[in-house]
Amino acid sequence: MQSENTLSPTEGLSTLGIQDYAVAHDQNSPDELIRQTLSRGLGDLADNGALMIRTGAFTGRAPKDRFIVKDDLTADTINWNEINLPFSEKGFDQLYRRITRYFKGREVWVRDGSACADPSCRIHIRMVTETPWANLFCYNMFLRPAPGTPPPLPDWTVIHAPGCRAIPEIHGTRQENFTLIHLTKKILIIGGSGYTGEIKKGIFSFLNYWLPLRKGVLGMHCSANIGRGGDTAIFFGLSGTGKTTLSTDPDRRLIGDDEHGWNASGIFNFEGGCYAKCIDLQQEKEPEIYQAIRSGALLENTRFYPGTRTVNYSDVSITENTRVSYPLYHLDGVQDPPMGPAPRHIFFLCCDAHGVLPPIARLSREQAMFQFLSGYTAKVAGTEMGITEPRSTFSSCYGAPFLPLHPMRYARMLGDRLTAARSRCWLVNTGWTGGCFGTGKRMPLPCTRAMIRAALEGKLEKESFASTGIFRLQVPSACPGVTPELLDPRISWQDKEAYDQKEKSLAESYLKNFRKFENKVDPSVLSALPELV
Repeated sequence: MQSENTLSPTEGLSTLGIQDYAVAHDQNSPDELIRQTLSRGLGDLADNGALMIRTGAFTGRAPKDRFIVKDDLTADTINWNEINLPFSEKGFDQLYRRITRYFKGREVWVRDGSACADPSCRIHIRMVTETPWANLFCYNMFLRPAPGTPPPLPDWTVIHAPGCRAIPEIHGTRQENFTLIHLTKKILIIGGSGYTGEIKKGIFSFLNYWLPLRKGVLGMHCSANIGRGGDTAIFFGLSGTGKTTLSTDPDRRLIGDDEHGWNASGIFNFEGGCYAKCIDLQQEKEPEIYQAIRSGALLENTRFYPGTRTVNYSDVSITENTRVSYPLYHLDGVQDPPMGPAPRHIFFLCCDAHGVLPPIARLSREQAMFQFLSGYTAKVAGTEMGITEPRSTFSSCYGAPFLPLHPMRYARMLGDRLTAARSRCWLVNTGWTGGCFGTGKRMPLPCTRAMIRAALEGKLEKESFASTGIFRLQVPSACPGVTPELLDPRISWQDKEAYDQKEKSLAESYLKNFRKFENKVDPSVLSALPELV
């Protein structure tokens, strides 16, 4: 019997304007979705049980083709810029009709899920996909209804149709692919691109608009875990800086690997799964993620070793942005429900391609605000189309592509929470040491893990700290399991003059980027800016 709080697939699709489809597959299990993908020749099964698919021409996000509808609600609230691109209501309506009519005579897969583990902030989402494997991604990544519980009426709708392409000269898009967010109608439509990350980040962008304005919740591009003593830690960082890897710790319970909210009650996960990069994945280095890739996991754009069904995680012939999605229950030691108290420790992860920032440094509140607004890192190859090697960038709040509001709104919320929770903040460089990209080497993962563990256990606080370099960062004199030479980046460089030049160059880039905030931040934050002689 259909619950009065739900719609059948036929009723729901008709309400959306999707009619005359061949068949609707509703809430299929992961096993069913895998069988459907294989029987239609849309994927392959790896020997570890994971489903392997290809997302087509797009193997990363296309930020220049992602738009937000500009209307009475959003005209004066969105921070319109080169990231938050406006789109007309008329243009959206045209593309919405096009994508709904696209399903005529085709199969369609329907999935209901939710976002936000905190019930007071939860939204319900109906996801309509052209392929069974995209529906599997939605199953993995969003919160799933309890078994036997009919899903409630959706608040939001997502339609994903890689085969539906826009006509730029008619629809006003830049290219044939498009991602459109209509915040008033609560609809996300994606066409021309099979990359599933567009689904995930589209909903994240909505939450970063709705939660601060309606609920007073800080949305964060971060991972989070919790220790045996109930101490929460969060890890900010852009894709490729180590959020998933470093928060997946066998000695701590994972809350989530990418998207969280912080309210008066503490931290809560937005999602029900993980979306991890798997380039060069090795069981010895990342056993938890490696073991999570099993039946039900979805591998994107990976390849097999020739003549086998064994995944070659080092193969970058399709993209360096190889990905895997899996539900949180694929991991051992997951926090249930995925929530925790206000964080005791906050780590800002950056991938410093210059190789001049220390592997770990303690930050004052002012330095933390400066680093948060700066959001320095290097974009890692493959995360976005056209990125083939690390490229220095500044992404406000470590998530500018997903922040519809002005960065200062999120920064002020973070500052208020830092004061209230008395959280300790750290800057962690997961990039290069001993030289810049091309001459130095990538920071050893075991050393990064050792430094974070020492911070979490309070061992670093027992060491002496010294202010170093132009950035005046507080660097510990020693750390268990880490050679002292690694802690001081200048010492790790053979050519000290080259280091000094790179450090100055990076500081100048920081200052240039920060000019847009100088007249908006608290004057005390300006004291944290790097000092050039």
